[in-house]
Amino acid sequence: MEKKKVLFVCIHNSARSQMAEELLRKLAGDRFEVDSAGLEPGRLNPIVIEALKEDGIDITGKSTKAVIDLLKKGNQYDYVVTVCDESSAEKCPIFPGTSRKLHWSFTDPSKFEGSHEEKLAKTRKVKEEIRYQIKEWLQK
Repeated sequence: MEKKKVLFVCIHNSARSQMAEELLRKLAGDRFEVDSAGLEPGRLNPIVIEALKEDGIDITGKSTKAVIDLLKKGNQYDYVVTVCDESSAEKCPIFPGTSRKLHWSFTDPSKFEGSHEEKLAKTRKVKEEIRYQIKEWLQK
């Protein structure tokens, strides 16, 4: 059976989409081909790297990707899942051949304020919300 292809999209591909990509990969094994990208790619959020390491996932040194580059390559996905706010999700281009576009809104860890520990705690919460959403989706 052919693997379903999933793309997670957020603004900078620095936090939410990266967590979603890695968590789906971990939770679903090799059932999916999964990727992530940003509308305006930035730098990986170091606190997200730290939060994922707690799950045995190391994305140190991973680079962010641009949605437009994947589109130009002709990549096709069965699911494009936006994980940013609603207004940003509307800016996501339509991929040819995409059968479903889903929107899961999560708080942006780059906007968290406070001490390192406070930001890490808030990022862990977003990570767990993403994990829960993915588990729910996998059961459908």
